[in-house]
Amino acid sequence: MKMAYILFDEMTTLDFVGFYEAVTWMGILKAKENVSWDFCSNKEQITDDRGLTIKINHVSSDLSIYNLIFIPGGLSTRQLRYDTDFISWIQTARDVEYKVSVCTGALILGAAGFLNEKKATTNPSAYELLAPYCSEVVKERFVRDGNIFTGGGVSASIDLGLYFIESLTNENVVRQVQEKMDYPYYSTRRELY
Repeated sequence: MKMAYILFDEMTTLDFVGFYEAVTWMGILKAKENVSWDFCSNKEQITDDRGLTIKINHVSSDLSIYNLIFIPGGLSTRQLRYDTDFISWIQTARDVEYKVSVCTGALILGAAGFLNEKKATTNPSAYELLAPYCSEVVKERFVRDGNIFTGGGVSASIDLGLYFIESLTNENVVRQVQEKMDYPYYSTRRELY
């Protein structure tokens, strides 16, 4: 499984890191074969909403080569969803099997057209902003509709990562990852949709 983490200026880093920390354990534990990941953006360097600067090795690369794209949130998504160049780049992931967002990253998935006729969630502060992009805003910590996975606000990223692992593997793998992360709060769930 080849994953693309989409990073951008003023993103909320916990949105990204929670999912990333959980899901990359699938490769470390060899629960899935050929797990790899790239950090992608439309620029060579981004700065998050607290001032952390991250160098990007995959700039404006074709996202269709991945099995999963992940988009975090942050206040900047409210404007970024109207950036036609950025959204056109995201749309290169049209045929990617798994599309995942946390927090207001769902606005980017929506602006790219990936939430049409789908149920989704986002940060509670942005439910109204998400509504035009999907069939229903579900006020839950995370939502799966087909191969679209969306998470609520910030720390929901960890739970969404564990749920994603459970969806692709099994409860035993999730328990192993929880133990490695010293994270006791997730309880296994079945598909929401």
